[in-house]
Amino acid sequence: KHTLQHNKYKNVFAIGDCNSAPTGKTAAKVAAESGVVYSNLRSLLRGRPLKRRYDGYTSCPLTVGNDKLVLAEFGYDGAILETFPFNQAKPLWLTYFLKKEVMPPLYWHGLIRGIWQGPGTFRKISHLGAA
Repeated sequence: KHTLQHNKYKNVFAIGDCNSAPTGKTAAKVAAESGVVYSNLRSLLRGRPLKRRYDGYTSCPLTVGNDKLVLAEFGYDGAILETFPFNQAKPLWLTYFLKKEVMPPLYWHGLIRGIWQGPGTFRKISHLGAA
């Protein structure tokens, strides 16, 4: 669940829809999982302990009106994992803009190429390390 390593076959890791992590099946989940698998696979190949942990992060952008969106971000057991330091439960044009204009390039040019590993680092910065 946390290392994304197979329980029986220690050289097998999984991301996205093919793993059994109890989270939503979203691109946001895949982005967050990819960094965990990358780090843990490198550790395994070097004979080191698996230190990177997946917190269950997933995101559901919910369009709730014309040019307004609620960005629901959560982890295991429903833990709130908001990226931005404002109330994301409130429908905003800014989150709609992010979904429409920012997230597609992140997906096509970042996630697919292995550069974007989810908003974890940005979340820590925007919450001054408290998240």
